[in-house]
Amino acid sequence: MSPAAGAPVIAVLGLGEAGSLLASDLLAAGAAVRGYDPAVGEPAGLAGAEGFTLTRGEAEAAAGAGLVLSVNSSTAALGAFEAAIPAIASGTVWADLNTASPGLKQQLAALGDRHGIPVTDIAMMAPVPGRGLKVPMLASGDAAATATLLRGLGASIEVLDGPAGLAATRKLLRSVFYKGMAASIVEALDAARAAGLEDWLHEHIGEELAKSGPAAVDRIVAGTRQHAVRRGAEMAAAAAMLSELGVPPLMADASRAVHERLAP
Repeated sequence: MSPAAGAPVIAVLGLGEAGSLLASDLLAAGAAVRGYDPAVGEPAGLAGAEGFTLTRGEAEAAAGAGLVLSVNSSTAALGAFEAAIPAIASGTVWADLNTASPGLKQQLAALGDRHGIPVTDIAMMAPVPGRGLKVPMLASGDAAATATLLRGLGASIEVLDGPAGLAATRKLLRSVFYKGMAASIVEALDAARAAGLEDWLHEHIGEELAKSGPAAVDRIVAGTRQHAVRRGAEMAAAAAMLSELGVPPLMADASRAVHERLAP
């Protein structure tokens, strides 16, 4: 389907897994998409698609777009914005979807302020594959116009009342918990495999996760602080065991350090 006259024009910078899926859904929703990625070129799913224009740089992609979605990487976020600024027309919104620190999001917003370009901080709160444009998103900063446009194209986006960086803060706080838990589980199962106990530990972890509820958070926090000294020593022993099993005790040793910091 080719975009109708007056269809929104959206630039997508970064055509990797997430960016290409978002671009495909935007096209399916009737938007015209201008894409650029210095590394991957034109993804197979977008090649020849009606309404899609592959450009040769950030400025060319941003030219004529009412919204620019930066979905490349946190290391490229600032450079991409700087490269696009000369071509950004009045009223165009820059939306940064990269997983970046709140400080970088604020830096982007400040750069936008100096050039009269509204900047929206968008945090994607789940993997894009399987969800595409419907991936749950949080938006902060100059987010109202971005949310209105993307919702009209089928996106799931919640606007937070706060500056750029607030959405990133929520995402990364969740990451500390979730990715930390995931890394600890992987490390524990690696050690259990080395000890010949992987099946037992796998079942035990599953049972613990299944019975956890909201009250478990308060219980875990209180118990950790109350028993920090004993648990710190326990995690030192656990780290020593992992080393004996030939598994680097990265998460176990980090746990020991946290307990020692909390100890009175």
